[in-house]
Amino acid sequence: MASSDILLHSLTLTSFLLILFAVPIDSHRPRRCYESIISFGDSIADTGNLLILSDPNHLPHFALPPYGETFFHFPTGRHSDGRLIIDFIAESLDLPFVPPYFGSRNRSFLKGINFAVAGATALDISCLKGKGVPSDITNVSLGVQLNIFKEILPSLCSPPSDCSEFLSRSLILMGEIGGNDYNYPFFAGKNVDEIREMVPLVINVISSAIRELVDMGGRTFLVPGNFPIGCSAAYLTMYQTENMEKYDPLTGCLKWLNEFAEHHNERLQIELNRLRKLYPHVNIVYADYYNVVLRLFQDPIEFGFMNRPLSVCCGAGGPYNYSPSRLCGDGVPYCDNPSKYVNWDGFHLTEHAYRWIAKGLLKGPYADPAFNSYCFDSKLQNSSPDKDMSLSL
Repeated sequence: MASSDILLHSLTLTSFLLILFAVPIDSHRPRRCYESIISFGDSIADTGNLLILSDPNHLPHFALPPYGETFFHFPTGRHSDGRLIIDFIAESLDLPFVPPYFGSRNRSFLKGINFAVAGATALDISCLKGKGVPSDITNVSLGVQLNIFKEILPSLCSPPSDCSEFLSRSLILMGEIGGNDYNYPFFAGKNVDEIREMVPLVINVISSAIRELVDMGGRTFLVPGNFPIGCSAAYLTMYQTENMEKYDPLTGCLKWLNEFAEHHNERLQIELNRLRKLYPHVNIVYADYYNVVLRLFQDPIEFGFMNRPLSVCCGAGGPYNYSPSRLCGDGVPYCDNPSKYVNWDGFHLTEHAYRWIAKGLLKGPYADPAFNSYCFDSKLQNSSPDKDMSLSL
């Protein structure tokens, strides 16, 4: 390779890293409440892990435009047109975007590390297979992610004996995780009663992971619930029916699927309350993804979206602009203005929707208990119109 080519390659790589892991600067910020972010989960928080783990000769659809076009202007492995909830949280803490662990082992993870992998489940693959549930996207379940973290933790602490101190200064994101444990059986044709039997198993795995991290020194956890999956274009397409009683007349979402998500969230909150009593010195925050997203579908114009924003921005086919055989990134058309859409590709949301979710968590009222507003700067507040997220649902 010629020296000019080497220089050009180096400058291109440097520019990529500066954009991807840029740190917002504010010289007037007080000392942070959290010095780093540790993330586990699936595609809702994956900042590039599954892309790195994929075969470079057979790139997945989310590795192609228009993924990433709104903020990064190129695909980063995020399942959206731009930033995710975890990115907005990092920005609000004046921390770098949380780098994916896989493929980034020569960089520093002292200010954040992300193990979330798109397609990941809470339950191990062997458990799902035992129940006849196909899950061939990745085998990096929550337990696998946690075990990798435990193996590398000593390298993140200086000295290694200070690992509990490192964890106590970190904001630990436990997901979203568990959604794929239900997605896979739903789309494999399992009935809802059979899938409901999996809920206690999923909740137990999440709880066990939190308990392990508490024993290691973790002190602040953000634990998201499930989304209103009845508003997902993929679910709406698969379970489309002429029986209008199945749909919420206000949103057009499938009521019975949202009721399933509510059941998971209720069981999760019961378990989190039990953990709070068991560990009164630990701050365990429930992230109410369900109600903040439902709020966007109930009053979309109030938050800058088009009316009845159930269709996807990037997709083709059917009443919701989604077809499982024509995925976003596979050459299908996409909208001119993603900020008018809540749904991005059928399963995931747009950057604009994720911004509102992050605001609802950090500024209220969709975190229980509420975060201390001192810990987060004004960037998130100022980056969006000043709307009241607390209006009744």
